[in-house]
Amino acid sequence: MIKFSSILKDELTSFLALRKVSNSESSYKSDKALLQNFDGYLCAISCTDKNLTEKQLSGWVHTLFGNSLTVANKISAIKIFLNQLSSYGIQCYIPPVPKIYDNYIPYIFSDTELGSIFHCVDNLKKSYKVHKNTLIHVELSMILRLMYGCGLRIGETLSLKMVDVDLVSEVLTLKCTKGNKQRIVPMHPSLSIILEHYCMAMGIVGCPESYLFPTKDILEPVSQSNASDKFAIILEQAEIFLRGRKKHQRGPCLHCLRHVFAFKAFSNAEKNGKRIDDIIPYLSIYLGHESLRETEKYLKFSSELFPDAMKLFEQYTSQVFPEVNYDE
Repeated sequence: MIKFSSILKDELTSFLALRKVSNSESSYKSDKALLQNFDGYLCAISCTDKNLTEKQLSGWVHTLFGNSLTVANKISAIKIFLNQLSSYGIQCYIPPVPKIYDNYIPYIFSDTELGSIFHCVDNLKKSYKVHKNTLIHVELSMILRLMYGCGLRIGETLSLKMVDVDLVSEVLTLKCTKGNKQRIVPMHPSLSIILEHYCMAMGIVGCPESYLFPTKDILEPVSQSNASDKFAIILEQAEIFLRGRKKHQRGPCLHCLRHVFAFKAFSNAEKNGKRIDDIIPYLSIYLGHESLRETEKYLKFSSELFPDAMKLFEQYTSQVFPEVNYDE
């Protein structure tokens, strides 16, 4: 149970309880972290009056970090809480939601970097520190191959159970996805063979409720933080980092494997004579996106590294997505 400490602790507790029953689990976790941040800010400024002023709310806004979409989403969520306070007769300044600028640039691993990554992960040594993820040095290799070969998110990958894996039909059933929408993801035959060998080596064949990437307990999955920490070690060993990283560039991380998948799927289809108008909708469905605009963000890559593909994609998106700045 989350305990708030500020002057608005009762109102925050009530609001979070309402969000828990009305939102998805992922949205609730996000709201919980945001409300804890807001509660901490009110304590830090020694707020003793439930009526919040423009100066106080503007001060909180200035503590937010991230790209424009992230900041806008945080402010929008707090606005809902502030509007609820107003319904209780508590007077609060409502901060405006800033404009959203789509300036995110993903990091795309080159083929050479991918080779180095898989060489390092395949030779990852076992850690003898006492922890429950004793097989992460074996599991990480398969985790990366599924993310790279199927364009999966890390959360989707680690949530897979054996019951979700069909090695005969060579498909994965994703149940724990963004937006809580189930989808079916086909695998390349070569990836399916590697996955079958992995499952046999792990001894989880015939255990439908076992996680594909378990800890000591087969009913508990490897955590995202542990996988990310190990991948950071791999990047360090492969000497992969982003020089002169700009504000909205993610830099090398696990999620970049999903971007590489999207780019290669787009590029390979184009090389094989497929029409771009036909490629994007199918790719959007495969990646589990709710709109083509989401897929557009996944296909932003350096025009210096991939000039031909970039030119083709820009021609497509200029007809579909006009350049505008918009409010939340």
